[in-house]
Amino acid sequence: MLRIARLGSGEVVVDPQGRGPGRGAYVCSRECLEKSAKDGSLARALRTKVSADLCDRLARQARDDASWAAAKGSKE
Repeated sequence: MLRIARLGSGEVVVDPQGRGPGRGAYVCSRECLEKSAKDGSLARALRTKVSADLCDRLARQARDDASWAAAKGSKE
């Protein structure tokens, strides 16, 4: 699982350690991230708008982070 957080500043970021400040939501994969952004559940959990561009940025940020591989169960 990977935590997505909305910081006090309103910025939405990937929280690789899962312990950062702000309101958080957990996703299990890029597919879950995209689905939750599309159906509005991520926006509800974070209490902010989540655009397709934001979803893409989060997916890129997560992909670049080693914790995404761990969240997917990869042994890389």
